[in-house]
Amino acid sequence: MKEEEALEKEELYEHFKYTAHEGQEPLRVDKFLMNFIENATRNKIQSSAKAGNVLVNEIPVKSSYKVKPNDVVRIVLAHPPHENLLVAEDIPIDIVYEDNDVMVVNKPPGMVVHPGHGNYSGTLVNGLIHHIENLPTNSNERPGLVHRIDKDTSGLLVVAKTEFAMAHLSKQFFDRTTERLYYALVWGNIEQESGTITGNVGRSLKNRLQMDVFPEGDFGKHAVTHYKVLERFSYVTLVECKLETGRTHQIRAHFKHIGHTLFNDERYGGERILKGTTFTKYKQFVDNCFKVLPRQALHAKTLGFTHPKTGKFMQFNSEIPDDIKKCIEKWRVYTVNQKE
Repeated sequence: MKEEEALEKEELYEHFKYTAHEGQEPLRVDKFLMNFIENATRNKIQSSAKAGNVLVNEIPVKSSYKVKPNDVVRIVLAHPPHENLLVAEDIPIDIVYEDNDVMVVNKPPGMVVHPGHGNYSGTLVNGLIHHIENLPTNSNERPGLVHRIDKDTSGLLVVAKTEFAMAHLSKQFFDRTTERLYYALVWGNIEQESGTITGNVGRSLKNRLQMDVFPEGDFGKHAVTHYKVLERFSYVTLVECKLETGRTHQIRAHFKHIGHTLFNDERYGGERILKGTTFTKYKQFVDNCFKVLPRQALHAKTLGFTHPKTGKFMQFNSEIPDDIKKCIEKWRVYTVNQKE
């Protein structure tokens, strides 16, 4: 597999915190931060301050604020840009919404979000820079992005078209004030109608291509996934997942952790028959479902955020893709036949 998101940085923005020493002379906070943050431009810091992302002693301040001794300065900042060789490509993009500040796109399964690790063309970012000039860059070869979804996960993404929008949206994702709902088909019959999965998510110590779940405070980063059952199909369950945090492979790792790996999630073992019988007829049925849905059954269905300029909360919904729909219908028919 060449799409190794597994080697990507876990976040697209960073949280910096500094305490001014006792001998600190009065200094503008934007200049103060430039002394500490490598590759950060003054314009990017000022955009963050304008979006409310620069705080001194937990109070948002303007760029002109003069740092004093013992001040605690915090900033949420997009990753610094680096030189890149991105090529604009005329790739069709399913645009759900667009204005001067933001764009919401519905990413199809199989499309990599940004170049890297064997995928240097044909990505969503290649298409975005063809569609939009001068996208703000948040990190190496990642223009416009404030979050992402895996190559074989379909669904909604918001793109920032200005530095201010980038800073404002990054702060929302950092503060967990966005709304993100996913639909997932998982192996097994989940006992509870709803629940919460809590557990640090970090790189697996045994397989660097996977994320694993660790005890709180032991390793990885704090992660919380809320879920509710939408429909049951004998040996698989359709669930709605609400992300409280947004770690890499969070839903995939969390559901494997509780014994309900995503259906046909090859990286996490979901391409094997994990529940049910191994009788030839059942095995053939599951294999046919895998053919209909040749990827993990995960779709980013709903995305909500506060518009950087208007301050209005916006919510977008997307249709479940045909491959997941067809797979669900197969299980629905199978379940009815089992009861007859």
